[in-house]
Amino acid sequence: MTEAVFRETTAEPRTQAVPLSHLSLELGHLYMEDFEAGPEHLRRHFARVRPWAEAARAFAADRAGRRRARVSTCFLVDDYFTRFASPAEVVPMLLAEAERAGLTVDYLARESACAVSGKVPVAEAVAGRIVEEPPPGSYGHRPPAAQTGWLANGVRSPTARAPQAMRKAAVWEPPRETAARRHSVFLDVELWNETPDGERLWSCPFLAAVWQLARLGLLRHQGEPVFDPQPHTGAFPDEWDDLPPLVRLDPRADPFAAYRTCSVLPSRFLPVEHAVRVVLDRTDVDREALRQIAERSAGEGVPAPGPVADRVSYVFCEET
Repeated sequence: MTEAVFRETTAEPRTQAVPLSHLSLELGHLYMEDFEAGPEHLRRHFARVRPWAEAARAFAADRAGRRRARVSTCFLVDDYFTRFASPAEVVPMLLAEAERAGLTVDYLARESACAVSGKVPVAEAVAGRIVEEPPPGSYGHRPPAAQTGWLANGVRSPTARAPQAMRKAAVWEPPRETAARRHSVFLDVELWNETPDGERLWSCPFLAAVWQLARLGLLRHQGEPVFDPQPHTGAFPDEWDDLPPLVRLDPRADPFAAYRTCSVLPSRFLPVEHAVRVVLDRTDVDREALRQIAERSAGEGVPAPGPVADRVSYVFCEET
């Protein structure tokens, strides 16, 4: 006899595929003080970004071979930690200075959307997919990241404790990176903390990790893409909340998400992006989305690396 298994089709939502470029090229991720410094500051920023952006495009074209390299550009504006000015004031200035430097911003995103996009608690969902790897020799005496809000890439130094009677004090031990090569580069990443009102405030590195997952086309909510680019029409609004989470500024732009990402950032972002890699290495992303991208990239002859963190690259340039 054979047994038939019946299953509700709605119980397993279909993972919707997203259009993909070969490369998502980030032209900047600036904060309030960068915009407050005025157009000249943005002008210097884009002047430093341009040669590296051209090099990234050339590398993408070489990797694509005979195919036309699909490259989209993006810019992330911090409206999460500090609300400043308005989109009506900031965005036209930003786009004008990028154009002056010979650059085009295809997509504009709000950092607050990496925390909550519409009604989707994006950051909370990604945090729920973090899988910690117990380091060799650990005994689980430290609470998990889901409780503490801290994620490490190895074994922390033991907590000093008062010795009990007839016992010697514990000897200090250094922290150890799990995948160290000869020497450890240990990192303990704060994913969030809490405000006095008890609200969870997500850290810059964690939101940046969410941003990378979005650019790699790996974020889903009930099978649907989290970031759906909205076309820009008319004037920019006076309130940040009235600006869509992700705006397509150029209607002819290649797709927002891509097989790989490259970010051209000021050198002060280096420690932040180190933390991003730790988060990505320990995030169990949507398996069906991974499979779709693996098949499509292989079909184009430009297979994406297996580890998600290896799909992310950077250029750290001098400060403006």
